[in-house]
Amino acid sequence: MAFELPALPYDYDALAPFMSRETLEYHHDKHHKAYVDNGNKLAAEAGLENLSLEEIVKQSYGKNAGLFNNAGQHYNHLHFWHWLKKGGGGKKLPGALEKAVESDLGGYDKFRTDFIAAGTTQFGSGWAWLSVKDGKLEISKTPNGENPLVHGATPILGVDVWEHSYYIDYRNARPKYLEAFVDNLINWDYVLELYEKAK
Repeated sequence: MAFELPALPYDYDALAPFMSRETLEYHHDKHHKAYVDNGNKLAAEAGLENLSLEEIVKQSYGKNAGLFNNAGQHYNHLHFWHWLKKGGGGKKLPGALEKAVESDLGGYDKFRTDFIAAGTTQFGSGWAWLSVKDGKLEISKTPNGENPLVHGATPILGVDVWEHSYYIDYRNARPKYLEAFVDNLINWDYVLELYEKAK
């Protein structure tokens, strides 16, 4: 299926001051669009354009780096825009998610510390993740466009730590960006929706 650039689910100013209009314009309109355009071209060249996005990601992993990175980044960003919302973040997790964070990750405060640490210590470009693997939550990090799908897990929350996602607003202070993401931007309702599908 052809990759398409979706509209943002909110206005470009909606996430300020934690994520600026300028960041969203560059990140969505330029970077995500490039993954869509390149991904479509590379999927067609590989003869995989009729597969689902998830299948393209899995089948190109370790075999076609260009396609994998663009398809992976398209998949990651389709969700990333929905993992953000005005007035999001913080400790008010929906019940089922709160219980799982408590039992699998040692509670919200430990989740917060470990998730921010995963994003901070991902060397270079990449992502930090909260995923469901074998019925349990786990935190991980991946380089470039890679995501937990190729490691047998289902991502339910991810944060982009490529510099284009934070440099305009935070310069080189990646930990500050990650704190702002967790404390003020996470759309926990969307995380819950993905969690319930993944179980």
